[in-house]
Amino acid sequence: MADASMKKAPREAWITGIGIASSLGEGLDAHWDALNAKQVNADTTAFAPYIVHPMAKLAFDGQIPKKEQRQMEAWQRIGTYAAGLALDSAGIKGNTEILSRTDMIVAAGGGERDLAVDSAVLNADAQGNAAPGFLNERLMNDLRPTLFLAQLSNLLAGNISIVHGVTGSSRTFMGEEAAGVDAARIALARIAAGQSDIALVGAAQNGERKDLLMLYEFGGFNLKDKFESVWKREGGFALGSGGVFLVIESKEHAQARGAKPFAKLTAVVADHARRKAAGSVTAVLEKLWSKLGSVGKSAAIITGTTGAQPVTAEEREFLKKHPDAPVRATGTAFGHTMEAQFPLGIALAALSISRGKLFAANDSAGVEVEMSAPPTQIVVVGAGHWRGEGMALVEAV
Repeated sequence: MADASMKKAPREAWITGIGIASSLGEGLDAHWDALNAKQVNADTTAFAPYIVHPMAKLAFDGQIPKKEQRQMEAWQRIGTYAAGLALDSAGIKGNTEILSRTDMIVAAGGGERDLAVDSAVLNADAQGNAAPGFLNERLMNDLRPTLFLAQLSNLLAGNISIVHGVTGSSRTFMGEEAAGVDAARIALARIAAGQSDIALVGAAQNGERKDLLMLYEFGGFNLKDKFESVWKREGGFALGSGGVFLVIESKEHAQARGAKPFAKLTAVVADHARRKAAGSVTAVLEKLWSKLGSVGKSAAIITGTTGAQPVTAEEREFLKKHPDAPVRATGTAFGHTMEAQFPLGIALAALSISRGKLFAANDSAGVEVEMSAPPTQIVVVGAGHWRGEGMALVEAV
């Protein structure tokens, strides 16, 4: 048996590609400018009384052939587009040799409903016109055969593979915000252990969906009537449309192909507070912080705070324990992008480190303050609106 002392040290993981498409636009420069201009694109009328951050107008043809777009739902188009931006950013778009061994780890929801068919079925039932076998007949006749496939969560990874030629291993995680944490956590673990050299990691959401708004309204999670920053809300999130993908690879692999990193991903940790007692989320976040390793007092925090209660109040209590850390909440500018919220935090942390500046505070509640020094460590925090907590440490190379 090999001596334990001969065990290889974990490999360093570099973030070498970032792709973002959201309500603020597409690409890194557009997002950096919008964040520093404190821009917020929130729609208070289209789905009133609910507030949504709608997707910016994208020329999907730039990343996805028209014939492939036709079989995708909106969230898949958004994700496939953002994945293409990440591959471009990393300099591996079209490089079949690298793409053939690029692993893909995606966080995804379960697809979108066909509201017209749903409404017809419910109306017929309410009017007493639903004879035995009616439901099966309507599903067979009214739904496209591809709709069943389009509702599978792993179709986002499949479309990215088809469109961009990413043909390494593929994993898809479901589970709302926690899925985004696990996608990053598994990618880092595989690279650190030498099981993967390079991975495409990310998620996407179409927040402009009546069925999704209805689902979260049943739980009392939606922000209504008036837009406020996440720190000033009494409760609730505004769903956001967006796609975020990262190219993460081992330092050795990046150096061999001459790629320059935005930052390095040092740690990703996760937990699952039961949330039956007050303060459970605060305690779990503090425990996760202690697992990140050596976090200095000058580290900044980027959080995917939802605005939902009571989790946001408990996260505020955690933040009070780290008063020296400048805080930024992505939910104010981007809305809540669910599975993509944690990858978004990592992307913005890496972008900030690479630009030598934390983007501007956008909060009138006093939680966020400006940071003059270039950030060298940023902790990304994610606490799901209902379940799941995670943290990542992003550092300068």
